Amino acid sequence: MSASTSTRTAAAPDPVSSDLIGSGVEGGVGDQINAWLQRVRSGDMGALPAVGGLVLLAVLFGALSPYFFTAVNFANLMNQAASLVVLGMALVFVLLLGEIDLSAGVTGGVGMAAFVVLNVRFDIPWPIALAAGFGVGLLTGALIGFLVARVGIPSFVVTLGLFLGYQGLTLMIIGAGGLYPIQAPEIIALQNGRLPVWGGWVMLAVMLLISGGMSFWDRARRRRAGVPNRPIALVWAKLAVIAVLGGIAVLVLNLNRSQSVIPVEGVPIIVPVVLAVLFVGTFVLDRTKFGRYVYAIGGNAEAARRAGIKVRWVKWWCFVIASGLAVLSLLFAQARIGSVDGAVGRDIVLSGVAAAVVGGVSLFGGRGRLVHAAIGALVIAVIINGLGLLRMDAGVNLLVTGGVLILAATVDALSRLRAGGVRS
Repeated sequence: MSASTSTRTAAAPDPVSSDLIGSGVEGGVGDQINAWLQRVRSGDMGALPAVGGLVLLAVLFGALSPYFFTAVNFANLMNQAASLVVLGMALVFVLLLGEIDLSAGVTGGVGMAAFVVLNVRFDIPWPIALAAGFGVGLLTGALIGFLVARVGIPSFVVTLGLFLGYQGLTLMIIGAGGLYPIQAPEIIALQNGRLPVWGGWVMLAVMLLISGGMSFWDRARRRRAGVPNRPIALVWAKLAVIAVLGGIAVLVLNLNRSQSVIPVEGVPIIVPVVLAVLFVGTFVLDRTKFGRYVYAIGGNAEAARRAGIKVRWVKWWCFVIASGLAVLSLLFAQARIGSVDGAVGRDIVLSGVAAAVVGGVSLFGGRGRLVHAAIGALVIAVIINGLGLLRMDAGVNLLVTGGVLILAATVDALSRLRAGGVRS
């Protein structure tokens, strides 16, 4: 046998693999599990540490406090986490590029200050005032994107400057020591309203229909393109997990949480709103060219530019999206409080960065998903909620949250080294 014949024989595809590809199936369930374990061993753990931490924290606080696993606390946890979940998702768009936005919190704060002053002091209808608040956020994102992508100023410097400057702007709008109540009942209902009991089950059914529909649509597209599909069993397993976990959540939230004769039951309105934001954002990042460009730029901006991607334009839009979602995040936060003061948005941005990083979004860019930020936000919300039930000091809360953030960043850095990243 000649050397060339031997080379061709060694490089010939495995017959079983050829059959699998020809049938449109990317291996069996066991093959998929082995591939996932291989990715984990190589350092690509995704949200696995955050999920493990969430389970561990839930068990710990459940053992230490008799109030943790109650319907009242579970509903309260959903309301507490909503703002942080949205802010964490906002920052994912920036972090995927390898950039950062330290001004997201105060950008949302200025937007809310503009909204409440226009609505309360100048009697402008709340939809118009709220649109103006979002306009402030979008314009701020456009400014950041221009300075970072076009002028070339590091995002850390630009957003740090806005973080400092916008605190002063908020004080000028609200007034030192000033406080404005949110008078629009529709805004207050975001954090205080509830779906009817049947509404929670409808929400779960819609989630299953959308998730299943998207999964089968993806499979049909891959089949038409001649791309291998994963086993159908994985789709059914995903839908089963959503049905079981979602069913338990709806069942608990439908319990009566009131101590009086007036029942308080049903899924908080904020839950389907946040899920809708998560779905739309995930669709943009996972199933559009724009999303693929974001990951490509985060992986290697120069290679993306050489491939014809308009890097500046994509960066500009990511900062606009992040700032717009930051205003939405602060809207949820202030709807829960019921008022806006001069310190609005000052402290939340670092928790938003922590949520994304704890959930598995890489600070180095190119890796992470919106659902990872949502899981990380739940981890931080559980820490705050659990320590509050244990009546721990605020200092302990900050120490624990900071420690979790450092641990998550360490895991991210080590995983990149294990996957072949470059030491700096």
